[in-house]
Amino acid sequence: MRTALTELTGVRYPIVQTGMGWVAGPRLVSAAAEAGALGILASATMSVDGLRAAVRETKSRTDRPFGVNLRADAGDARERVRIIVDEGVRVASFALAPSRELIAELKDAGVVVIPSIGARRHAEKVAAWGADAVIVQGGEGGGHTGEVATTVLLPQVVDAVGIPVIAAGGFHDGRGLVAALSYGAAGIAMGTRFLLTSDSTVPDSVKARYLAASVRDVTVTTAVDGLPHRMLRTEMVAALERAGRARALAQAVRRAAGFRKLSGLSWSRMIRDGLAMKHGKDLSWSQVLLAANTPMLLKASMVEGRTDLGVMASGQVAGLIEDLPSCEELVRRVMSEAAHVLRTLPPPG
Repeated sequence: MRTALTELTGVRYPIVQTGMGWVAGPRLVSAAAEAGALGILASATMSVDGLRAAVRETKSRTDRPFGVNLRADAGDARERVRIIVDEGVRVASFALAPSRELIAELKDAGVVVIPSIGARRHAEKVAAWGADAVIVQGGEGGGHTGEVATTVLLPQVVDAVGIPVIAAGGFHDGRGLVAALSYGAAGIAMGTRFLLTSDSTVPDSVKARYLAASVRDVTVTTAVDGLPHRMLRTEMVAALERAGRARALAQAVRRAAGFRKLSGLSWSRMIRDGLAMKHGKDLSWSQVLLAANTPMLLKASMVEGRTDLGVMASGQVAGLIEDLPSCEELVRRVMSEAAHVLRTLPPPG
């Protein structure tokens, strides 16, 4: 299936595996790429040296195109951009809108730039700055999320910008791909569905919690970092919601220290990143500090298997997923289902 997304990135199918922290490492990304999708490495939870090593490992596993997801507001963003350019990575994706200058630097080096956005105005801004495409995530998506459903947000953005739009939030099968294409999207991006594959390094016990979840078991909470965050409803989430502000801040300081050690960032760099995060947003200093919760709470579950100590970001589709196919099996299934739906659609008129 050829769309503007496949033409732009050189992948076989219009499917993106999103850059999930602690989840989207070389094994999952290379498996997604080998299956014909666009795999994206998550770099926010890696040190700069760790990112270079992960890119090289991914390249050793596949010769197909893949991408790297970056935090545009990170103090070392330009160092990470240099790695992408030096290592010949095909795509740079961003969780936050990159600056006009960062987009230009990547495009001058031949890198495809695909920011993720959650509002029409953000899509219009990055399109005007030269982004090659955008990933549009509706409120059904996992992790930090908005309130507008994909079915409302997606057509707004498609109508507003003249670049390829990739739909995210609520997708897990071929019917969803056809629906997104009918809205004018160039493809779909999936996170939770790729997390729940046999190629994902997430511990089996954690995958079992996802598979056992119903749609009602996926909630949105502000208890982790003060911002709306979609995840599985667990005892840990309930404990965070019960904790008082002073206790939560004390825990955040400890986790910030742990994240500093893992990421290789100095305290001064973390403070600068906090200032960048706060700039232009209505965030309190307590929210900026609490943001250090997220990487460590996710690591506890996604890496260490401690669902009692961690949180599990999740899209609502977790309640519909019942198996753990390989990336190859998943992509083949999605494309087969999409072809079947297209064949069985009634003729126009």
